[in-house]
Amino acid sequence: MKSGALPAPFTYAWRMRNALRLLLILIVVVAPASGSAAAKLQHFTVMADGHPLALWAREAPQARGVIVLIHGRTWSALPDFDLQVPGEQRSVMQAFTDKGYTAYALDLRGYGKSPRDATGWLTPDRASRDVVAALEWLASEKKVQKPTLVGWSQGSLISHLTAQRHPELISNVVLYGYPRNLASPAPIPPVPESPARETNTRERAASDFITPGSISQKAIDAYVAAALRADPVRVDWREQEKWSELDAAKLTTPTLVIHGERDPLTPIEAQAALFTQLGTADRQWVVLPAADHAALLENSGPAFVAAIVGFVGRPRYVQ
Repeated sequence: MKSGALPAPFTYAWRMRNALRLLLILIVVVAPASGSAAAKLQHFTVMADGHPLALWAREAPQARGVIVLIHGRTWSALPDFDLQVPGEQRSVMQAFTDKGYTAYALDLRGYGKSPRDATGWLTPDRASRDVVAALEWLASEKKVQKPTLVGWSQGSLISHLTAQRHPELISNVVLYGYPRNLASPAPIPPVPESPARETNTRERAASDFITPGSISQKAIDAYVAAALRADPVRVDWREQEKWSELDAAKLTTPTLVIHGERDPLTPIEAQAALFTQLGTADRQWVVLPAADHAALLENSGPAFVAAIVGFVGRPRYVQ
């Protein structure tokens, strides 16, 4: 036996012990970067023309990209994008950070932790300008340049309007559950003289879960509780005739159109009209099979996230 060599009976045990030590070191180093602790929920305040807006974040270490989420008509950012269900992963924000993307979600004024302004109303123009304020804050405070903007339902209209007016602020736009038929818009309902401040209901909170077996009752109950806790009073909108400014041909930012197969708010002919008229050749259209308007929260949630991550990370061809 050479000087310094291990006796043969101890060689295997020595190698295994050192291999286990190396494995433990790797676990200690890697685990914090991939676990939920690395993407804790954070709250920032963005000022938009002197008015405070709540911006929520789950920041991925060494992020591959940044996604900004805009909620829909009735419910705010946290119920929609960061739903917490014991024993189930239903948080869209966490799902993006698990894929290596930082996720931000904005409470528009009157929603969640963002108070109403003195008028008591929200308008398409005001909502779009608030999104712009959040994007500009991210650029100045977080050095985030041209993130991907994702809008759900009425949030997709706000995202369309923002991308149409300010294409320089974003790299991609995702229109999910786009509820407007550009070829044949629905009539605008009359608006009262003063904000109604209508109380939200459990029935309204559960109304989007229409596909049997697509989500657990525990998750539905968690969503209803979170939605009513965050938004007990329905936000009042006016000047919705301003949605007529939306023009798919003027949307030149790379665009992903995505919706659930069974979503009653997105008939296929309306989505086709939107997609075929887009002013960019860099576009994709994804239909989530057997999914509805709440597909991002249901069992189709991983497919929703994968579609967006795939679009954001797609190979780019530059001639």
